[in-house]
Amino acid sequence: MRQPATPPSEDAILERLGASDSARLIRVLSERLPPDSQTEYLHWEKLRFKEPPGDLTHEEWWLRTKFARSAIARKLDLLRDKSNRSFWYCLPDLVLESVDNIARQASGDIAVSEQVTSPQTRDTYIVSSLIEEAITSSQLEGAATSRPVAKEMLRSGRSPKDRSERMILNNYRAMRRVAELRTTDLTPELVCEIHRIVTDGTLDNPDSAGKLQDDQESRVAVWDVADDVILHEPPQVSELPERLRRLCDFANGGKSGPYMPPVLRSIALHFMVGYDHYFEDGNGRTARALFYWSMLKQGYWLAEFITISRILKDAPTKYETAYLLTETDEGDLTYFFIYQLRVIERAIKELHRYLAKKAEELREAQERIKALPGEFNYRQLAVLENALKHPGSAIYSSASHARSHNVTTETARTDLTSLQRRGLLLKRKVGRSYVWVPAPNLKDQLPDGDAKQPVLVIG
Repeated sequence: MRQPATPPSEDAILERLGASDSARLIRVLSERLPPDSQTEYLHWEKLRFKEPPGDLTHEEWWLRTKFARSAIARKLDLLRDKSNRSFWYCLPDLVLESVDNIARQASGDIAVSEQVTSPQTRDTYIVSSLIEEAITSSQLEGAATSRPVAKEMLRSGRSPKDRSERMILNNYRAMRRVAELRTTDLTPELVCEIHRIVTDGTLDNPDSAGKLQDDQESRVAVWDVADDVILHEPPQVSELPERLRRLCDFANGGKSGPYMPPVLRSIALHFMVGYDHYFEDGNGRTARALFYWSMLKQGYWLAEFITISRILKDAPTKYETAYLLTETDEGDLTYFFIYQLRVIERAIKELHRYLAKKAEELREAQERIKALPGEFNYRQLAVLENALKHPGSAIYSSASHARSHNVTTETARTDLTSLQRRGLLLKRKVGRSYVWVPAPNLKDQLPDGDAKQPVLVIG
């Protein structure tokens, strides 16, 4: 990817204007920008190609923009760049609107699908979300395993066959762990533990798992492989222990400066792990796992159900650019905030679409099943719905069913055995274990389900 254009020096613009036209300089700095110029938060990379307001040159427009931002800048004293300057951010309207929207949808008592709020079904959707995040976060870092194969591995509990599958399994375990730590303060030791889980068995140097980099000569930088240029050089390894300590203080809500919206604190934590690059490898996966920890710690309970890595994977260059825009503009985190806020909002929307789709699928399945004698619980409905979709390839074990719905193996076995007794599944022995597959005549046993009345499938 290409490095964003470096903004012109404000001091140089000030000096040039002051020497040639001091009256114009005063006007440039004192007049407000027109409202329509504040609907975007432009970096010099984009601003230089747009039409400046009034009679301003591009450099004068940039100077006025930076002057306006500096007046409302909020510094984060615990978070500093390589030059020991504090990172900072602004709260323009587009940030405030996103922050409010996420807070309204992801925390507190909100109107959300019963599949998420119902104690009977929420674990099923948590497991599905954890699996999806584990897969896409690993694919973002180079894992080549397909989603169906990865899901089969995680649900069946089999051992990973290669490094890609190991990365996915590690991510799944890490996401499970950060959910357990949602009430625990972050420490350097916990960060290293998460990294150790994420990278177990996947590093060229196994001894570096869970260990901060301590050799400057082998320090990892971020390269643009296509152009063979360094995009980001992280801080010196000698600084890492202190930088990580300050980051943990920040993540735990350390008082430094004005109030900060909680979701922005989570995003800043995500940014800093990538910026500081504490480890030889696995920094991105660790950063995203800690983002989830922070969201859950600060009360955004819906974060357990959303998947951000799938969106990041769809446009990895935008993800990387968001880092570079901040670094090339004096540590202004607003660029990264805006990008990540949009990712979170999109992930929430995709969750609602997914839940609506699953609800409809289960309703359709129950419409076809309701004419059969007896009742089915939501886990059995999910099995039958899946079996109707994949009659020739679906395989269920008590272990995979238990993992999919976060229930005991005994409960899972009871579910499957009940379906077997009704003739909807067949039981087969594979090795020393038993599995269940759809009955060959499953579809014929179910009516078309053309009833129009709505049917409640949860509860």
